Amino acid sequence: MDALNYHHLHYFWLVAREGSIARAATELKLSRPTISTQLRQLETSMGRALFERSGRSLVLTQFGQTVYRYADEIFSIGRELRDVVQGDLAGRPQRLVVGTPEVLPKLITHQLLKPAFELPDPMQVACHEGTMNDLLAELAVHRLDVVLSDTPLGSTTHVRGYNHLLGECGVSFFASSDKAPKYRRRFPKSLNGAAVLVPMSTTSLRRELDRWFDTEDIHPRLVGEFDDSALMKVFGQDGFGIFPAPSAIEKDVCDQYNVRVVGRVEVIRERYYAISVSRKLKHPAVVAICEAAREELFESA
Repeated sequence: MDALNYHHLHYFWLVAREGSIARAATELKLSRPTISTQLRQLETSMGRALFERSGRSLVLTQFGQTVYRYADEIFSIGRELRDVVQGDLAGRPQRLVVGTPEVLPKLITHQLLKPAFELPDPMQVACHEGTMNDLLAELAVHRLDVVLSDTPLGSTTHVRGYNHLLGECGVSFFASSDKAPKYRRRFPKSLNGAAVLVPMSTTSLRRELDRWFDTEDIHPRLVGEFDDSALMKVFGQDGFGIFPAPSAIEKDVCDQYNVRVVGRVEVIRERYYAISVSRKLKHPAVVAICEAAREELFESA
């Protein structure tokens, strides 16, 4: 097939969704023979049957089920586009769709996104979490406006995009209020043999920590590894171990988890990026996020 006839595809989608030509004809305000003709033309162009008879009912063939999944996604996006256009005309809030990797600390995500909620013009923010590969794939087809990450887009990634550095900071170590004074003395040597909670080895922070431990000849006792940085902090709050977090959110960590700072390491650098498909950022919320990160969040750190 040289070109897809979207009118025919729409009729097929409605018949599959409604379960019969009669109901689809009622919704479309067309005759049954008209829709039947359009379906046959679509099947001819695709070279395969989309429906088969089961008694008096039409059921999708296996190939028809595949086509229906694609059609459902196509027309779902079409409805979203219609809603966006109508919302813009009606003065409804603009929408920002953000992707964040699962390993990005929730407190960092919160601080980065706050400016989008504080804009003078109302903004509706949708935050999607997933693996970096999945998020970049969504970004490439414009389902995301931006991806916030602690790792830049690499040269080996098959996605055309641009890294916008938001800022960087050192790393602080935290412990429960009763244990922090003990480890604060002689830091960082006090970490030798101490119970420590760390992120998984797939994170940039963990790789930097391992290098630093080797360089400083420090051998902590790793009692827990976590994908979820928030869960790691909860275990640290309960006194199960010392844990690291970006210095930019030091106060938030102390306030939220009732822990205290054990020490700071400036040579370990945590960097954060906004990744977009455009070289110049245009979305007002993304611009606000970048400006606030550079001028406030990481500047103070």
